[in-house]
Amino acid sequence: MTFPVLTTARLTLRVPRIEDFERYAEVIGDPVAARHIGGHLPRAGAWRRFLQMPGAWLVQGFAMFSVIDTATGRWLGQSGPWRPEGWPGNEIGFVFHPDAWGRGYAREATAAAMDWAFDHLGWDAVIHCIEPGNVASQRLAQRLGSINTGPGRLPPPSDGVAVDIWRQSAAQWRARRGGDAA
Repeated sequence: MTFPVLTTARLTLRVPRIEDFERYAEVIGDPVAARHIGGHLPRAGAWRRFLQMPGAWLVQGFAMFSVIDTATGRWLGQSGPWRPEGWPGNEIGFVFHPDAWGRGYAREATAAAMDWAFDHLGWDAVIHCIEPGNVASQRLAQRLGSINTGPGRLPPPSDGVAVDIWRQSAAQWRARRGGDAA
């Protein structure tokens, strides 16, 4: 099976690899960094969650990409398509290491992932499931052109988590990309 590799001005987006786990475990183990993505977990729990993305790539043919700083090879985070069973739509999710926050990496990577999802998966719309208190992710969704369409429900075991559904269509995205969405 051949997996895609996306490149931007500063980033390489590729399928997760074992060498990405250390920094991933730092994010998932950090109570602040993980507070809006299901909460922090010990290393063994982080390992099990880490395996979701490579597994989804093999089973569904898509999942979040590992986001790599092309110049240094450093893992910065994850961004990309995500659709677990019972999810409220085709999501483009994102999570980044705290040392990558505030540098525009999430916007750059997520824009590339959205292009790929619309062009290669044929999705006609995407969502971002964002907790109401996650202001940084709300701002990113706005910068990408998504609109808060109100509360949504996630399937168990996440059904107790309050989320707003941010959404945009492929047509809206392409119209913005004709300008400068990223």
